[in-house]
Amino acid sequence: MFEQGVIRPPSEANSLLVRVTRNCPWNRCLFCPAYKGTAFSRRSVVEIKKDLDEMAQYHGSYAAGITTAFFQDADSLILPTGELLEILTYLKMKFPGITRVTSYARAKSLKKKSIESLKTLKEAGLTRIHTGLESGSAKVLKLIQKGESPEEMVKGGQRVMAAGISLSEYIMPGIGGRALSRENAIETANVLNQIRPDFIRVRTFALPPNSPMESMVDDGRFTPLSDLEIVAEIHLLLSHMDEMPSHFRCADFSLNLLMHVDGHLNMDKARMLEELDQFLSLPIQDQKAYVLLQRSGHYGLHPLDMLKNQDVMAQLHEKLEDLEKDDPEGLDRYIRSMMACQLPRAQTDSW
Repeated sequence: MFEQGVIRPPSEANSLLVRVTRNCPWNRCLFCPAYKGTAFSRRSVVEIKKDLDEMAQYHGSYAAGITTAFFQDADSLILPTGELLEILTYLKMKFPGITRVTSYARAKSLKKKSIESLKTLKEAGLTRIHTGLESGSAKVLKLIQKGESPEEMVKGGQRVMAAGISLSEYIMPGIGGRALSRENAIETANVLNQIRPDFIRVRTFALPPNSPMESMVDDGRFTPLSDLEIVAEIHLLLSHMDEMPSHFRCADFSLNLLMHVDGHLNMDKARMLEELDQFLSLPIQDQKAYVLLQRSGHYGLHPLDMLKNQDVMAQLHEKLEDLEKDDPEGLDRYIRSMMACQLPRAQTDSW
């Protein structure tokens, strides 16, 4: 039977998942549980072709209707260009309806590929790359053990854009904690302004249970931001962004508090800032009430719409009073536990 990895981007929910490598070649990031407890390995072209044969047989007559594919796991671009070209060619032979092929990649792997190599991959069918910037701050990247520098992020991203491949950069508001919140916002905007990616996908930081970052919280080395502070950080980030064609994307991730803050920077930046301002101008208890409702699974609500329902507001304020009665940070602790439930589970109890 063909192999499949554990995660893929939300936008690849309907894609054919082709496992090109196993797990993550770095796997030391303190915030990411996805591949912990596993070893990285490269799969041979022979193995991958065998998987594609089995996938084509499994899907039968429906194979012709499959139009998108995603290369797993965390860094397919670590493979030599020649091998990737062979895989792309065979994929299109077995699934002739494929029009979009995407992959995760680390910046270190991207900056090692020449623009000409990336153009060759594009011509063979690679259409989009997803990469985790997380932060543009050197201090934050060091804190979370990302293993890459802002300069490498810029160089790798610019090469993808120069090759004409669509680029999704993922950022994590809140990942710097309270001490580095301002720097995280401004330096991340600075890096993104240099890369000018097609998509900026917002992934609000949630504290993984049993992780090194949870230990950092316990011993006072890291102070997580509240949801309200993260909204303020996103506002600061957005205010420093250039008005470029990039799609600033909040709507595709349920851990983003204000999922309706979504649009193209060159057309919608002012509107998105206004939406953030509307939330931040609400009374604090109303902001907290919205947090409580949204984190309870009522995604996509607009804060101002929520305020119109007085019965719901009364119930939320009662719940807030109960949470904060004996602990001023009771709401934040409750919300952190709820958000943690939506994270991928580590495959080990010890990071």
